[in-house]
Amino acid sequence: MAHEKSILREYAEALLIAAIFLRFANVFVVQTFYIPSGSMEQTLLIGDHLFVNRFIYGPATTEPEKTLLPSRTVNRGDIVVFRSPENPNLDVVKRCIALPGDVVDVVDKKLYLNGKQVRDESFAQHTDPNLFPDDPYISEQFRRRDQFGPYTVPPDSYFCMGDNRDHSHDSRFWEALPAHLLKGRALLIYWSYGGETPDGSAETPGQRVRRLGKTALGFFTNTRWERTFRLIR
Repeated sequence: MAHEKSILREYAEALLIAAIFLRFANVFVVQTFYIPSGSMEQTLLIGDHLFVNRFIYGPATTEPEKTLLPSRTVNRGDIVVFRSPENPNLDVVKRCIALPGDVVDVVDKKLYLNGKQVRDESFAQHTDPNLFPDDPYISEQFRRRDQFGPYTVPPDSYFCMGDNRDHSHDSRFWEALPAHLLKGRALLIYWSYGGETPDGSAETPGQRVRRLGKTALGFFTNTRWERTFRLIR
C-alpha cells in the first residue's frame, strides 16, 4: 500500500512539475494565440493558431543571457502580438510599420515613411475601392484610414498596421503602441482551422462546449492543412 502511495505521489509530482514548466514556457518563452478577425489577411487568416516568441524582445543584457535567450529590438516588418492600448485585457496582432523617430504619412491609402513612399509592401492589400479624402465632413474613421499624418513615432513606441489595410483598426486610430505593451513576435502557424472561430468575446460554458464539439467533429474537414507549420513573415 505504501508502495502504491509512493508511485501515486511520484506521478502527482511529475504532473505538477510539468504544469509549472508549461505555465512558465507560456508566460516567458512561447505563447499560443489565435486569429479572431480578418485585419491581417492574407498573411494571417481567421482561425490561424500561432506560436508567439515571448523572449525575442526580452531584456537580455549579459552575454550568457544573450546566448541562451537570443533577443533583439523590434524591426520594421515584424508581426507583433501586444496588449491593446484601448483594452489591455485584449491581445492584438499587427505588423510593425515604423520605429521610434520615424515619420509616418498615409496619403490616398499609400504609405510614406520619412518622406518616401514605401513600395515594397507585397503583404498589404486594399479591398475597398472607395478612397476618402481628408474632409472634415467625412467620418474620422474613414478619413484616418485613407489619409493620416504626418505623425512622428514617439520614443519607446511603434507604429503598427494590419495587412488588410481597409479593414484594420490600428495605429492610424489609436496612434503609437507603447513598447511595454509588447508580448512577442508571431513565429509559426501550428494549426489553421477554417470552421467556427471565437471572436474574442466572452462565452458561456454551454457556448464553449458546443463550439468545442463542432471543432472536434470538423477537425479533419475544416483544418487548412497547407498552412500547418507555416513560418509567419
